[in-house]
Amino acid sequence: MHVNARAIIERETAAGIEIVVQVRNKPHEGGKWIELPGGRVEEFEPLLDALKREVYEETGLTLTQIQGQDTRIETRAEDTNVECLRPFAVYQTIKGPVDSMGVYFRCQGEGRLLVVGDDTEQVRWMPVCQIAEQIEPETGSFSWVDRAGLLFYLRQMGLIG
Repeated sequence: MHVNARAIIERETAAGIEIVVQVRNKPHEGGKWIELPGGRVEEFEPLLDALKREVYEETGLTLTQIQGQDTRIETRAEDTNVECLRPFAVYQTIKGPVDSMGVYFRCQGEGRLLVVGDDTEQVRWMPVCQIAEQIEPETGSFSWVDRAGLLFYLRQMGLIG
């Protein structure tokens, strides 16, 4: 099972809230899909470190604020070290081409978006209202994993029922 850290990077504009999306080419999952930045947590890598690393590699942004970061605690013993914190949401695939679970964090970042990132392209800010309009059809252009996370986010924002 793969473990992932995923980012919902938000910014407020005159037109409303926008979040960063990107396209990743995943031939083994059926093509190119719009998805959120993030990726696999390496063995024994702290979750927030993985999130920051993946976001930077894929988008060029440095995360400046991560919701839930202030809840983090760490327990250290001679042979162990465990962290615990409150994310925005958690997902687990229960059917599909990849067995994974992941953690979504609402974030803010700074920097210039990459044109092409680490296995990503079309990295851009997308209005949340546009995502709400385009995500409903199951045959849409959003990744099969992030579709659930985005629907959860849109529901929390009061943009869908």
